[in-house]
Parts: sequence; C-alpha cells; structure tokens
Amino acid sequence: MLKKMGEAVARVARKVNETVESGSDTLDLAECKLVAFPIGLYKVLRNVTDQIQLITLANNELKSLTSKFMTTFCQLRELRLEGNFLHRLPNEVSTLQHLKAIDLSRNQFRDFPEQLTTLPALETINLEENNIVDVPVEKLAAMSALRRVNLRFNPLNPEVRAIAPPLIKFDMLVSPEGARPAPP
Repeated sequence: MLKKMGEAVARVARKVNETVESGSDTLDLAECKLVAFPIGLYKVLRNVTDQIQLITLANNELKSLTSKFMTTFCQLRELRLEGNFLHRLPNEVSTLQHLKAIDLSRNQFRDFPEQLTTLPALETINLEENNIVDVPVEKLAAMSALRRVNLRFNPLNPEVRAIAPPLIKFDMLVSPEGARPAPP
C-alpha cells in the first residue's frame, strides 16, 4: 500500500513539474488517487496560476474543493472533475468568470450547483450520472453563453422535463424517465 501511495505522490509531482517547467496552460492530475487538492501545490504553482486554463482532476477521490482552489485558479476556461465524490461546489466558483466548460459527471450531486448560473462565459455543463432531481430552468435559460447542459441519468422530476423545452435555447440532454447508466 505504501508503494502505491508513493507512486501516486510521484505521479502528482511529475505532472506538476511538467506544467511549471513547460509553462503549460494545462494541469492534468487525473487518476492520481487524490482525496483533496494538495495544499502544497498552491505554493509550487504560484507563478503559473494565471496562465492555467484547464485543470483536470478527473477520476480521483475528491469529496470537496476549497474556496482557495476557486480563487487561485480564477483564469480557468475548463474544469474537469468527473468521476469523484463531489456533492457541492464552494460559493467561490462564482469567481471563475472565464470558465467555458465544467464536467461534474459521475459525482454525487443531489442539488444542481446553482452558483454555475452566475458564470457569464459558461457554455457547457456536464452533470451526467448524478442524483439531481430539480434544475433551475429559469436561471439556466437566462444564461446567454450556455449551449449545452447534460443531465442524462439523473432522476429529474417530471416538472423539469415538462417546463424546460419551451424555455431553453440550449441543448439539454436528458435520459428517458427511469433510465439507468450501463454498468462500468
């Protein structure tokens, strides 16, 4: 077990060093067995945070993200958080004014993260395979940049399914009522 932990730490260090040394606009920490965003990385990344536009933390074991994460990486254009254990976002997600796409699929959201409706540049929201029942359709309809919301395999209430189509001008992907995702 210690060997696997050591390998995961080494993998994170290698990926962070690649980002810092190359001046890349991408930080990819997918599948690194992270349970939280490592606090020490804020210091290591401090000189490149403004240029990072894409962060991938997919397929880890994250249960939450901190407000510091959101305010530190406020220049993000894309945030990929699919395949974690997230159930909410910090209010400071509203600082991501340049965010165009967020992937929160395969997490544990029960409530639609309404803070996302305040992001002016947001074009794509992926919440596939969560446990969301209700959606703020009116707030989503008011988002001028929004192009696609993926809500497939969520137990959406019938009211959302009925009122959404006439109000929205973006693609809202939903599964047939009662549909279940295929097992992995």
